Amino acid sequence: MKQFDHVGLRTETPQPGERFVAKTRVWVTDPALHPFRVEWLRYTPESCVPDVLRDRPHIAYRVDAIQAEAQGLRELIAPFASVAGHVVGFYETPDGAVVELMEYEE
Repeated sequence: MKQFDHVGLRTETPQPGERFVAKTRVWVTDPALHPFRVEWLRYTPESCVPDVLRDRPHIAYRVDAIQAEAQGLRELIAPFASVAGHVVGFYETPDGAVVELMEYEE
């Protein structure tokens, strides 16, 4: 099952309440606090995030199992524990869309 969670957009401007993700060296905001579920991402120069993810917006979905939902997608960043405590992975669809799959523990 896929359930919409947020849209991720790049910014160069520091945002209120942003948190640092050490794994990817990116400052992020909490999309749950934005009225339109926008997550702002501000990349540090040493970020390991691939250009395809930096240069395009992404759409994020909550899923029951990342591995099952990621079948047929090109992995951009392997699943890892996020700053919010759930597991996330980033992928590219065959038609070029960038998606974040989020697996929450209930």
